[in-house]
Amino acid sequence: MHGLVEFIARNLVDDPHAVDVRVIRDDRYATVVGLRVAGDDLGKVIGRQGRVAKAARTLMRAAGAIQGKRHIGLEIDEQSPSPEA
Repeated sequence: MHGLVEFIARNLVDDPHAVDVRVIRDDRYATVVGLRVAGDDLGKVIGRQGRVAKAARTLMRAAGAIQGKRHIGLEIDEQSPSPEA
């Protein structure tokens, strides 16, 4: 699941090095994955009216069904800009 989200996100954004994928919850029945992207790329990952995010969640749900998961979640966040020294 982690690899699927990372593959999708890195191919959508302009700055693939800023993509950070982490597993928030992974147990027998549920998986929740967190995705962080640069602020400029947030709209590309979400899409118009959330269509891209919805499609990513649909792919995750299909992959989760193969693994026997009942709940699949994707949380998308914006990375805070690093403070300049």
